[in-house]
Parts: sequence; structure tokens; C-alpha cells
Amino acid sequence: MTEASDDPLSSILRSKREVTRLQILVEIAEHQPAIRQQEIAGKLGVTPQAVSEYIRELVDDGMVAAHGRGRYDVTRTGIEWVLSHAEALESYARHIRRDIIQQVSTWTALAAHDLKEGDEVGVYMQDGFLYAAIGLRSANGVVVIDARKGEDTGVTRLSGIIDHTEGMIHVCKVPRVQRGGSRMVNRDLLRGVTGQSGMVAAVGLEAYVALVKAGRIPDMFFGSREGAIEAAFHGIDCAIFIVDEEFTDFLKRLEGVGLSYTIHDLVTA
Repeated sequence: MTEASDDPLSSILRSKREVTRLQILVEIAEHQPAIRQQEIAGKLGVTPQAVSEYIRELVDDGMVAAHGRGRYDVTRTGIEWVLSHAEALESYARHIRRDIIQQVSTWTALAAHDLKEGDEVGVYMQDGFLYAAIGLRSANGVVVIDARKGEDTGVTRLSGIIDHTEGMIHVCKVPRVQRGGSRMVNRDLLRGVTGQSGMVAAVGLEAYVALVKAGRIPDMFFGSREGAIEAAFHGIDCAIFIVDEEFTDFLKRLEGVGLSYTIHDLVTA
């Protein structure tokens, strides 16, 4: 870290005053230009007089511009000050999550073989599950409880990065019943897609029936959109058969979470 006077993280963590200044600047930025000091006071747990004094100081420091009674906005200087402190806090939070909490947290894993408390193990993902096994891997930790092969065990002092690849989602549109429903789906093409997938999901009865007709009961039906996404995050290739009116929204959801997907046309010509 730099000297306390130069480091925004050090200054804000050491001073309740700086924390309050940051909070007030954020409140002004969120509600500008019409600012109700009493509402800010209630939210922050200070008096309206204290808020008024803080705002006066922020105006004097060039971080807030006043435009008549009760009308303020945050200046470029104020925005830069907020950003520097927010970035420092965000960096500190990442450090806590990644370097501190991970060291003291206990991760639940399946024992790849018999393990004893204190064993040093490698931790890895396989078929959507976290495993612990003797031998070094890209992520390693220490066993906290005896476990036989296949039992749940705890791993702490985790270091490194778990070797993991997200799964692919195969998205297949199925027409609504008004447009033919399951009758329009080519079963051979459907079987080809399910053969590439570790998990199969259906959205809509038309999709469910199309799968059943092809001899495949879906693994997921209720809550299948989020179930398929969760499975893909755990490294499982998934196929989701989804009625056409839900299709576009689901693709937007996949784009939002950053998962890879491919689209299959199963409709019989």
C-alpha cells in the first residue's frame, strides 16, 4: 500500500468522516439536482445539520456544485474522488474474497478415494462435481475430515485455480402447438442433439412431448432454464428444447451470463 495520506482505501477505512463524505456524494449523485438533506440524514443515521455541514464542505472542496437552495450536483472532481475510493474498496473486497476468505473457507468435495484429515489434495471439477484427490493439481488444499471414496469431505486452505471448462448449451426451438408443436420436430435430429449432451431440459409441454416421443425423458422440466445454465457453469454440456416464444429471451439470458451456445433447427420441412 502507499502512504495513508495518498491511499484512498487507507483514508476511508481509517476515518468515519471520509466514509460519510463518500456516502453523501453518492446520494447526491443518485438524486441530483434536487437533494433532500433530511432523507440523506435518515438513510445515513446522522442529523440534517451534519449533512448540511458536510455538503457545505464538499462545495468548498470543489466536489459539489450548488445551484440555489437544495439543488446540487457532483462535479468532475467529486466523481473522480468517488471513483478512486470505490475502486479501492472493490479491490479490497476482491482481495478478501479471493485471498482471505478462500483460505479459511471449507469447500465441500467428493473424495476421489479414501482420504484422511490433514491430507494434501488436488481439487478439480468432473461431471459437474468438485472432487478431492491425492496429488498436486492446478488447485490444492488440505482435507479437514476423514472420508471414504465417494463420500463428502471438506477442503480448506485452497490455493490456485480450479481447472474448469464451462459446458456448451445446445438450444433447440420447438413450435407451439398452434404451429404443430411436437409433430413438427424431426426425431432423428433431436436424438442427435441429446446424444451430445450430458443433461437435457425442456421448456413447454410441446418440448417435453417431443423428447418423450423420441424416447428421451428430460432431466429437467420445472425451472429448467436456470437449471441448464447452472449445469453449464459446472462444466456439463446441456441441450434445452424450448418453445419458440421463450426462445429469444433465453438466448438473451445466455448472452447476459456469458455462456457459449449453439442453435439447432429441428423442425421438419
